[in-house]
Amino acid sequence: MSRIRKAVFPVAGLGTRFLPATKAMPKEMLTVVDRPVIQHVVDEAREAGIEHFIFVTGRNKGVIEDHFDKQVELEATLERRGKDRELAELEGSLPGPGQTSFTRQQAPLGLGHAVWCARELVGNEPFALLLPDMVMQDAPGCLKQMLDTYADLAAPANLLAVEEVAPELAHQYGIVGVGETVGRAFRVEGMIEKPAPGTAPSNLFISGRYILQPEIFALLGAHQTGAGGEIQLTDAMIRLAKTQAFYGYQFRGKSFDCGSKIGFLHANVAFALAHEDLATEFRQVLRDLLAEDLG
Repeated sequence: MSRIRKAVFPVAGLGTRFLPATKAMPKEMLTVVDRPVIQHVVDEAREAGIEHFIFVTGRNKGVIEDHFDKQVELEATLERRGKDRELAELEGSLPGPGQTSFTRQQAPLGLGHAVWCARELVGNEPFALLLPDMVMQDAPGCLKQMLDTYADLAAPANLLAVEEVAPELAHQYGIVGVGETVGRAFRVEGMIEKPAPGTAPSNLFISGRYILQPEIFALLGAHQTGAGGEIQLTDAMIRLAKTQAFYGYQFRGKSFDCGSKIGFLHANVAFALAHEDLATEFRQVLRDLLAEDLG
């Protein structure tokens, strides 16, 4: 099985659910505790051994590129002031020279179109796709778990991270059908985006992490539109599943949908409670707030 070296991050979305905060700042740069959302996702990919980080951006997203570059003046100031820990953290968060690429999605034509925009940078090899709205809290990271599972599958294989959702909420997600177990994964028997209530084939939803074969690009390049008049990744995966196997992997951990206000707030609370420098004091703050709220 080919080793996965490259990861795609679609970061061109407008973030309209977070206006006015995202009027001048990309939603991916909103912070979960002390790190931007996109940094959490890139950290997950780095832990998994990804070597090339491909960002599909849009207008007004230049700050993301700046974030993953050296800040010479800031670093010099930290060094001069003896802020060694902060300096080491900054340096440790950066991919190496030549490991990042940025390309533009010039029109908002859907997730499938954003992935297609990365085709020349990915080339003819399997790749990881990480949706930056979904932040995972797990150890080891979700993508690392997936790559360990992917290594045991027969090529060519596509692998989707899945997570349980309450059955009554399944109509809000992309749901997979569950087939035979294959090692730590299971064969996906069909995918459906937002099934009508009561018709979902399972309660497992696709949670924003994918390992895909490069043949997906030709299908996305047909520019067939689906729901909302956009080029849908799920539609292309359904077509690819006619010729290649798709597997699901129920990862150990929890995801937070930072594309929604509730999910973003949930992530901040969960990560703050897991932060060794903040957890004790923050837990007391929460107790006090809840006590006031409950009267």
